[in-house]
Order: sequence, then C-alpha cells, then structure tokens
Amino acid sequence: MNPLLQIRGLEIRFRRPDCGRAAVLRGVDLAIGRGEIVGLVGESGSGKSQTAAAILGLTPANAQVTGGSADFEGRDLLHLSPSEWQQIRGRRIALVPQEAFGALNPCLRIGSQISESLQAHLKLEGREARRRSVELLDSVAIERADEVAGWFPHQLSGGMRQRVTIAIALACNPDLVLADEPTTALDAITRVQILDLLERAVRSRGSAMLLITHDLTQARQICDRVAVMYAGQIVEEGPVAKLYSQPSHPYTRGLLRANLPLGVSAELVSEIPGRSPSPWELPPGCAFHPRCDRAGVDCREQVPAWAATGSGGHRCLHPCE
Repeated sequence: MNPLLQIRGLEIRFRRPDCGRAAVLRGVDLAIGRGEIVGLVGESGSGKSQTAAAILGLTPANAQVTGGSADFEGRDLLHLSPSEWQQIRGRRIALVPQEAFGALNPCLRIGSQISESLQAHLKLEGREARRRSVELLDSVAIERADEVAGWFPHQLSGGMRQRVTIAIALACNPDLVLADEPTTALDAITRVQILDLLERAVRSRGSAMLLITHDLTQARQICDRVAVMYAGQIVEEGPVAKLYSQPSHPYTRGLLRANLPLGVSAELVSEIPGRSPSPWELPPGCAFHPRCDRAGVDCREQVPAWAATGSGGHRCLHPCE
C-alpha cells in the first residue's frame, strides 16, 4: 500500500543575520501509513517540530525549503498555494499543539472555537454547529460538555484545555493528526490520560498520527513505529518492539538508558554526555560522534549512509550489537 504521507529527502535551511544559512533538516525521509501511529523522538532542537511545520506549510519566514518532497495522496505539500492549504489544513491534516492555553483564543467561548472549524470546512451553522461541538467535547471525555461549551479557556484546567485542542483537531475527521508534544505542560496522571484519549480517538476514526515527543516512554505507549531524530536527520527507525529491545544506533540506546522506568536500578540509568549541536555548529562526519562511546576515526570523517535492516534501518558506521 502507498503511505498516506511520504517525505523524501526533506531539507530546510534557516537564515540568521549573524551566522548565515544552516540546514535545520538534512535529508529527512519518513513515511506514515493509513491508520498508523508513528513516533518522532529526539532531544530539543533535533528538528522534530520543524518537520511538523513543513508538513503543515507553516515554516517560519527565515526558512527555505532547499530539497525534497512531502507527498500527501499525490500532492506535494511543499508547493501548495494558500488557497490549496485552506482546503487541507484543519480538514485533511490537523494539529494538536504543544501548549493548549496559547493555542486557544482567550476571548472566545470554547464552543465557538470548535464551531469555527466546522463552519469553515463542513459548512455547519447555528444549532447544528453547536450540537456537533458539544458532541466533540463529550467524545474527548469532558464532563458536562454542554455547559463547558459556553466557558472561556481560563475557566478550564490544563488537562481540559488540552482535550479541547484535541476536539478541535478531530472536528473534521482529518486523515492525519500531528501531535506536537501534546502533554508537555501536564501532570503525570493527566499525561497518560491524554495519550490514551488521543490513541483511541485516532484509531476509532481510522486516522493516522505523527506523535512528536522527547519522551520514549510516551512513544512506546501508543506508537506502531518510532523514528529517532538527531541534528536534523532520522538516525534510526523501526517497529516499537524491535527498536526498544534491540536499538542499533548509540543515540537511541542512550535515549533509552536515560528514560528507564521507575523501579529500575539507578545504576542502569545514564545520561548522554555533551549536548545536541546547533545547525550552525555541526561537527564534520557523523553529527553524533563527539557524544558517542563507539565513535572511530571514520566517524569523524564520514557522514553515515542509511543502512536498511528489514522493517527499519539506521544511520551508523558502528551500530550496537
């Protein structure tokens, strides 16, 4: 089957007045199938959110797409006009943002904010739009949905606001949902509830989802496949069971050791030394080699090519056994 979204060789460069141009995304390849949940994990600054921005046509003004394609059912998302994006963004591809409070309009009631999408894409008006808004709030497990539809965002808890953003994203039954760190500002219990809600809502509709997160535990909870990103590249990808039990890339192994669950001996937990480089400070060769305990001389001189391994692959000259 052809994937719902196929990204090939995506390259995006940012321009800074003091530093010139640098590649923030460097040949990103990623596919998402229909009904599939794919995780995109990595440290802050690795390029995860910029990948989502490119898929949504929301790259910033100082960014330039310098290579690649993002095929969505036969249409390259990198070359759509504003009018074409109006037909896709929110209707076919929807976003669950990282910070719900900043995403919601503080001056509009919750029901009105959900109705905006219904009016724009499904042409629902008046009572029908309000009825559907209440149904959507109920579907994301908000109690007294009819009452909450008349509230303002500041009257809701953080967890309730995040549920509202999910309701807005799912309002038009999109084919693809991009969830960009959707549980960042929430407590541990609410994080689990929101992830479970997202998974059930997406799978029940037959939609696909890209979950962007720095937390491998979250990705393991709901994803079918996981892609690991470092310094603007996918460095490893594979089914959840294989990637978590037999990581090939030292960076993936390091992330897993830094995310071991509670109850595991503290001696087994370790952090990755150093920090992720900025696009303007990339080292030669493999970008991860200054932090890698397996790096050789060749890693300092050679950029690793993608090595396919059955249902996945990695970008490493000295993969883990």
